[in-house]
Amino acid sequence: MEAKPSEPDPTSAEGSDTKPAPSVAVNWPVFIGSSVGIIGIIVWAFLDQDGADRVIGAAVTWIAKDLGWFYILLVTVVLGFVVWAAASSIGKVKLGPDHSKPVFGLFSWTAMLFAAGIGIDLMFFSVAEPVTQYLQPPTGDGGDTEAARQAVVWTLFHYGIIGWALYALMGMALGYFAYRHNLPLSIRSALYPIFGKKVDGPIGDAVDIAALLGAIFGLATSLGIGVAQLNVGLNDLFGIAESTAAQAALIAVAVLIAMASAVSGVDKGVRRLSELNVVLAIGLMLFILIAGSTAFLLDGMVQNLGDFVNRFPGMTLRTFAYDRPDEWLSSWTLFFWAWWIAWAPFVGLFLARISRGRTIRQFVVGTLTVPFLFILVWISIFGNSAIDIVRDGNAEFGETAVSAPERAFYSLLEQYPAAPVLAVIATFTGLLFYVTSADSGALVMSHFSSRMTDNESDGATWVRIFWAVATGLLTLAMLMIGGITTLQNATIIMGLPFAIVIVFLMLGLFKALQVERNWADSLRRSLPNALSNRASGGTTLHWRQRIERSVRFPGAHATERYATSVVGPALRAVAEELSSAGRVATVGEQIVESCDIHSYHLDIAFEGERSFHYQVYPTEHHTPSYGQGAQPSAKYFRLEVFSADGSNGFDVYGFTQEQLISNVIDHYERHLEFLHRSTGTDSTAVDTEATIDWSHDFDAIETNGSNPEKEEA
Repeated sequence: MEAKPSEPDPTSAEGSDTKPAPSVAVNWPVFIGSSVGIIGIIVWAFLDQDGADRVIGAAVTWIAKDLGWFYILLVTVVLGFVVWAAASSIGKVKLGPDHSKPVFGLFSWTAMLFAAGIGIDLMFFSVAEPVTQYLQPPTGDGGDTEAARQAVVWTLFHYGIIGWALYALMGMALGYFAYRHNLPLSIRSALYPIFGKKVDGPIGDAVDIAALLGAIFGLATSLGIGVAQLNVGLNDLFGIAESTAAQAALIAVAVLIAMASAVSGVDKGVRRLSELNVVLAIGLMLFILIAGSTAFLLDGMVQNLGDFVNRFPGMTLRTFAYDRPDEWLSSWTLFFWAWWIAWAPFVGLFLARISRGRTIRQFVVGTLTVPFLFILVWISIFGNSAIDIVRDGNAEFGETAVSAPERAFYSLLEQYPAAPVLAVIATFTGLLFYVTSADSGALVMSHFSSRMTDNESDGATWVRIFWAVATGLLTLAMLMIGGITTLQNATIIMGLPFAIVIVFLMLGLFKALQVERNWADSLRRSLPNALSNRASGGTTLHWRQRIERSVRFPGAHATERYATSVVGPALRAVAEELSSAGRVATVGEQIVESCDIHSYHLDIAFEGERSFHYQVYPTEHHTPSYGQGAQPSAKYFRLEVFSADGSNGFDVYGFTQEQLISNVIDHYERHLEFLHRSTGTDSTAVDTEATIDWSHDFDAIETNGSNPEKEEA
């Protein structure tokens, strides 16, 4: 197993022996700009409820009529983009340096993706929407067989792949720029390829403000849905009246738990309860499957999947241009697309944090399939169960689901044996989903309104408390104006600015990935003879050397002697020769304190373009059992070559000085080929507009993502 040396980034040109402690500071322009906007809306909503309701309604009507096409086209393009990223050669790029390993194993990672697809809003819409779409479809008559088939498909469409494509885009952008290039784990980082260092100024602040405004309304919508549904459950169980006072008390509970989490760290306990919550939710779903019409539900699930696959392509771009149901469109499709966009920073940040070290292909495939498969099963079971009750003649249940959707889930449970027990489980499950959403929402908003030197840090405690309180007050204000409908309408409005940010984010990520493709192409196209022996980094070794390298496991002393006598002189020789030819080439060195072995790096600057970086860094390993005379606890060292993207995966120990120089030149010529292609001088190269001016960003930032000390063995 590889050790984790507690040393600076081996790809850093600075080579300092100390690393500053992570710091977190409030980003005041973002915090003040977004908080003033939110507080202003809250005060306005409390003081002029009727006026706020009229303005929100008029704005939604305008968006649905004149900008509905934009939302629909945008989410379709996002889906196409993430599928392209996964299916193309770009899919091999890692969310982290090339040598990074996944932080979580496949099972744990899949389980977390699975859990991310469950929430109290899924409980709400899995019953309310299928029944509503069955009785009041956007086109055609309701209540027939075709309406039943369309009802579940519309629900899957609104709650499925499109939304997770938006999450995948956000998670991919955050993870790529944060873990591969060590930019801050924030949305503005994805705009570096477009605006350069300008993202550290007003442009980046505007982006973060737009994200925060959209996010807090998206979160408030989820909390509003949770409050309304939980109030119904508490009324059924304990007789607590469905009222504004009860809903305000529930909001206060969520805010207090979020505050306690920020102050005392009880979030770990909340997370453990949420894991139990997932088990309870699955148990509830299986009970409905077994206690209900099992054969019908399984038949429906298979047919729902077939109908969804068959109809999905046409549904993605359906704007109802010729038979436009404006009210339906704004209440369902446009609301969901705006809601998914608003939630993208929350879920995207979570997905990025758990996916470091995975390839883009693994990330996209997992994100698009694992949660959706669970959502398919959940919606099919609950949705078909609800539709079946209506088709059997229970018109009262159908009317309740349409006119009071917050009661739909509990009304469904009342149709089964042991309904009171089911109601208790549903209420407990919903309550935990509700409070964990509030807690995680405050955490993420504090992150986006702060400046951090470490991507694993969290925002200040008081900032988390502020956002928890602000979200609670906003939720209450919107519920007082017009309930869940007003929250949905406000989300459509506030999601629009961030929808525009999504366009720029996608463009920035595309440009960065084009550079990655050019880098991969430069390896394929540069010096075929240098690529004949990839195990030695493209440098041909004598066969006797290769045998000797395969049986040698050098200790610290031998590795240090080789580094100072061969590596250092070789890199200095290359630097001197290039400097005499007019290049700005420098050699740096540092002592890796954990093993007292020198690390050397060669850097060559290219004005306005990506610098060349070649570093030889010692990594510690356990000597294998077949090592000659090895003790069980013996260690040996590899001298691995690192570029700006991470470890190249080979050891240069045992190279002659000439061979090491040849290896450096192999890498240098590969870099020249990359610059040749990325600047558009090759007839097959991409347009110069797709080239990032790396001097604006990555040259000035330590590539912390390439540090082997941060990677799992």
